[in-house]
Amino acid sequence: MESLIYPPRLCAGDRVIILSPSSKIDKTFLRGAVRRLKSWGLEPVLASHAGSAHGTYAGTTEQRLRDLQGALDDPQARAILCSRGGYGAVHLVGRLDFARFRQQPKWLIGFSDITALHNVLQHEGFASLHAPMARHLTVEADDDPALLALRHILFGQYPEGTDAFSYVCEAHRLNHRGTCRGVLRGGNLSVFYGLRGTPWDIPAEGALLFIEDVGERPHAVERMLYNLKLGGVLDKLSGLIVGQFTEYEENRSLGKPLYEALADILRPYDYPVCFGFPVGHVTQNMPLPCGAEAVLEVGKKEVKLSFK
Repeated sequence: MESLIYPPRLCAGDRVIILSPSSKIDKTFLRGAVRRLKSWGLEPVLASHAGSAHGTYAGTTEQRLRDLQGALDDPQARAILCSRGGYGAVHLVGRLDFARFRQQPKWLIGFSDITALHNVLQHEGFASLHAPMARHLTVEADDDPALLALRHILFGQYPEGTDAFSYVCEAHRLNHRGTCRGVLRGGNLSVFYGLRGTPWDIPAEGALLFIEDVGERPHAVERMLYNLKLGGVLDKLSGLIVGQFTEYEENRSLGKPLYEALADILRPYDYPVCFGFPVGHVTQNMPLPCGAEAVLEVGKKEVKLSFK
C-alpha cells in the first residue's frame, strides 16, 4: 500500500487558480472565494471561463478543458480551486495532459462532481483534496471548522504538538468497531460509480473508502452499493466511511431508512465502518486528502480519522 505524491504545501503569496470544470456558478461566489483566499495571504486568479455559461455548464467542453489544462500547466500556480460541482467534469476525463504537472504538482481542491477529477489525479499518481468550494468560502465564517482545516492542510500547519491531522465525531449505532489503516479514496458515490470499469476507477485494494451523495433516491444508492459488493470492491477495502447523504426523500422505499439498508449490505464485512462522518453536501464538510495514508479508529463513543 503506497500513498500518492503530495503537492508542496502553500506559502503566502502563492497563486491559486479558480476555475469551473463542471456547472456554471453564480459570480457572487467567485468574488467571495477571491476575497477569502486573499485573506489567507494567497493570490487568487480567475480562469478565463470561471464565470462563463453554456447551457447548464460553465462554458463549452473545450473552454472548460482549456481552463483546466492551463491551470495544470501554469508554472506559477500552487493550487487549483474548483468553484463548484454539478455535472460536466466527466467531459474532461481522458483529455488532460499531465507532462508539465508532473514537473510542478499542485493541489486540486473540490468535491461532488469534482470526484471525477480526483480519480484522474489518483490514476496519474497524485494526491488531491476533497474539500469545500467557492460557495462555502463565501458564506461561512472565518472560524468555520471545514475552512480552518482546509487552510491548515494547504499550508501544512499541523495542530500544535502533533505531526498529523485528525477529525473526531460521535459514534453511530450502526458502526462496526475496530481500527484500520488504508489509503483514503472516494468521494461522491454516483460520480465515481460512473467511472467503474474504466482506467479511472478507484483502486479498491487496501483502500479506506469514503462515500457521500446528494439528491439520490434511496434505492439508487442501495443499487450502487450492491454494485460495489457484487463487483468485489467491498471485499478488498481496509475500511469504509459512510458520509452524509442529503436532500433525498426518506420515503422508506427500501422498507427501512437508508443507513439501515446500507448497514444490511455491510454487515458481513469485519473491517471498521463509520456512519454519519462529516463529509458531503453539508456545512461540516471536512477536507480529506485523496491518496493519503490514514488511520480510522471506530470506538464505542467516538470515531477518529487521522492522516499526515
